[in-house]
Amino acid sequence: MNTFKTALLMTALTLFLLFLGDHFGGRNGLVLAFVFAAGMNFFSYFYSDKLALAMYRAQPVTREELPRVYQVVERLTQRAGLPMPKIYVIPTDSPNAFATGRNPKHASVAVTQGILNLLNDDELEGVLAHELGHVRNRDILTSSIAATLAGAITMLARMGYWASLFGGYGDNRDRERGGGGLGALFMLILAPIAATLIQLAISRSREYEADATGAHLTGNPYALASALEKLDAYSKRLPMQASPSNAHLFIVQPLVSARDFANLFSTHPPIPKRIERLIGRPGLYGTSDR
Repeated sequence: MNTFKTALLMTALTLFLLFLGDHFGGRNGLVLAFVFAAGMNFFSYFYSDKLALAMYRAQPVTREELPRVYQVVERLTQRAGLPMPKIYVIPTDSPNAFATGRNPKHASVAVTQGILNLLNDDELEGVLAHELGHVRNRDILTSSIAATLAGAITMLARMGYWASLFGGYGDNRDRERGGGGLGALFMLILAPIAATLIQLAISRSREYEADATGAHLTGNPYALASALEKLDAYSKRLPMQASPSNAHLFIVQPLVSARDFANLFSTHPPIPKRIERLIGRPGLYGTSDR
């Protein structure tokens, strides 16, 4: 099913890129958009994980440098029948984590320094099991491609907007047909919304599924519930700056730029609802707000 979602996503976003190219540049823009889309599809399939890791300055760590994480991940991967992923640490005090990669054999799990300092061993195991749940459910490729192509759509729309302000490109008929500033402004707003709506369709259900998979792997849903409560509280005190195009990768919603229109949409289900699915109530003590 996730393979079908990935193919559908790449096709839909490719068509959208072609639409943008045709809108801003007519036939010439359509050709350029096709070349751009083909290149982005290739890049996003093979390198989207590396782009996400580089964006947050994630550093690879060895077993000797981080035995606490390696021991947990080795135990969980053996239980789940998964290959050992690469482990990365993000140098920030904001607590968060994400998994990325094109398949279980090429998976990476990144944790922030903040999450290592915040969580106890059981809670950390719950978070790592959640991330391995994404790997086991094979939705890491879909989410990684969504992050790369959503960012590409936004970038292309902005390029088209600025090009239109300075006369656009393509022949006169093409510019008269759809290259006006008002149309370009509309596309500048539409592109982030379209990209974010695609992320929403992927992210919300996959978080619930990864929570369930993680709880099953550990046999301790309360540990993951406790971790989610802590992460929700402390990530707001120490917000992590993230791009709206890949905020959906993280286990809890990071801070995205208020200037970006995509910030109007949440890419994660509410933490109380996730906890309620895990333990039957919206908080460990039943006092969390819905």
